[in-house]
Amino acid sequence: MVLASGCAARRIELPLDPGVPFADFAETYRLATMACAGVRTMTVELALSGRAGGRGVRGRAIAGFELPASLRLEAVAPFGPPAFILAGGAGSATLLLPRDNRVLRNTPAEEILGALIGVTLAPADLQAVLTGCVVATPGAFRGRLHRNGWASIELSGGATLFLERDDEGWQPRAARRPGWQVDYPSWRGNFPQTVRLRSLDPRLGVDLTASVSQLEANVPLDPAAFTVDVPPRALDLTLAELREAGPLRAQ
Repeated sequence: MVLASGCAARRIELPLDPGVPFADFAETYRLATMACAGVRTMTVELALSGRAGGRGVRGRAIAGFELPASLRLEAVAPFGPPAFILAGGAGSATLLLPRDNRVLRNTPAEEILGALIGVTLAPADLQAVLTGCVVATPGAFRGRLHRNGWASIELSGGATLFLERDDEGWQPRAARRPGWQVDYPSWRGNFPQTVRLRSLDPRLGVDLTASVSQLEANVPLDPAAFTVDVPPRALDLTLAELREAGPLRAQ
């Protein structure tokens, strides 16, 4: 992953009208999220572009997930070792910076992600965003029909899913969850092909677009994938140091 100027995907304009009650919201939500709700493990390649912390971002990452809380994320470099390797689960993760021979241990993955790219999402939440489920513990409790073929469905945790009707039915197009807006401009089959994640707090300055490819769901994953092989002479890195350096410290 490198620092560079990046072009964001086109912003999706959400409906502004108050809408009317949507009686069939629960079944609509079930059908729209059936595929992502069934994902227990996942591997995926992400081509990232956009901005984080006022700096341009462009690069490629390989990720693996396993519910309830496991993650592996490698920032792939054009040559040489990865820019960083992040892996862990159950509230504790390890970040290795192979080029600097530095390591951050026993820290929640969401805190490390927040320091790296400004995205403070736990592994299960990040998986939910990338697959189109939006939240890790889905539950729909209210829906509204809007103008121009749009609907909104309120989810658990203060999130809202926005869907647009097309020839094949209701398609998720965007979502809001506390602190974030997620756009889904394009889909490939049952999963998003493009995911745009924007911070609603302008102080964070996060506007990242991920082009999703090579997504494989419910494949067996070796538990070792969620550990990091730390060189014996790696020097300790603190979360405070990572935060002080700002987003993309690993670049």
